[in-house]
Amino acid sequence: MALLNFNANEVEPNAPFEVIPAGKYNAVIVESEMKATRAGTGRYLKLVFEITDGEYAGRKLFASINLENPNQDAVRIGRAELSAVCHAVNVLDLQDTVQLHNLPMVISVRVKKNQDGEPTNEVRGYEAPAVVRTPAAPPTAQPRPAASATPPWAK
Repeated sequence: MALLNFNANEVEPNAPFEVIPAGKYNAVIVESEMKATRAGTGRYLKLVFEITDGEYAGRKLFASINLENPNQDAVRIGRAELSAVCHAVNVLDLQDTVQLHNLPMVISVRVKKNQDGEPTNEVRGYEAPAVVRTPAAPPTAQPRPAASATPPWAK
């Protein structure tokens, strides 16, 4: 038994996270951490993304990037995925994952079934955000001199 002094009327309950539709979302990385794999034979980078706008603004999604593993294919795939993240936020010489935090990017999200057969979201791609450029104003047209009834050579 645990004695608590907790009043649930003072705390908003957690709402279950519903799966968001597959698509592309503007997001930033808000947390990152290296964690040991379940088997203890490697480590992966856990990234927490937060969607920054639209209907799902504030929602968090997670990605795990395998960086240390006895399986060299898993390491190759993980390093390529981390490279895609770095290119998306233009941090090409990464020393600490905090360098990736709060930089805008576009993430591709898909819906897949988890081991229990329930739908879940998976982050599967990373892109640089589209740069919105305002078009340059067209050059101001200089007024043309009024046409004369008399041709210039006849004057």
